[in-house]
Amino acid sequence: MAKTSIVSSSHLSENASELSEFEYALTMAQNAFSRWLIHCMAAAGNKELSPIDILILHNVHHRQRPKRIADICFVLNIDDTHTVSYSLRKLGKFGLIESQKIGKETFYHCTETGAGLCLNYRDIRQDCLLDSLSTLGVNREELGKMAQLLRTMSGVYDQAARAAASF
Repeated sequence: MAKTSIVSSSHLSENASELSEFEYALTMAQNAFSRWLIHCMAAAGNKELSPIDILILHNVHHRQRPKRIADICFVLNIDDTHTVSYSLRKLGKFGLIESQKIGKETFYHCTETGAGLCLNYRDIRQDCLLDSLSTLGVNREELGKMAQLLRTMSGVYDQAARAAASF
């Protein structure tokens, strides 16, 4: 039986239908993940945050260590520091993070409210997502392998973006 593929961009797939298949799946996953972030955060207690705001909040809360904008951009692979700055200001206005100037650097950390929101998010994530993965039989080792592949592909796309920028 022949494998049926779903290729959303057949005009890009003359010699690379598998890559188009991957990109289509990545697009679907990105959109579903963004919806998940918004709905989970709304259930946790904040309906005002965008997906990037949520990712930045979790990154700032990670290990309860203050972060600089450069740290956040590096970990989340964001080139545009203005996007991160805007989200940090927004999170600050909601009282979820605070900033502290140390020398020439500004560091950001979660407030008690921000940390509490992250913990509420964690609990909802456990109930709605992690339990579903267990039921479906997706194990941690498989998730780790998928994460490694996605990090590798991220590097490939970054390198290709740099090459395309030189045209």
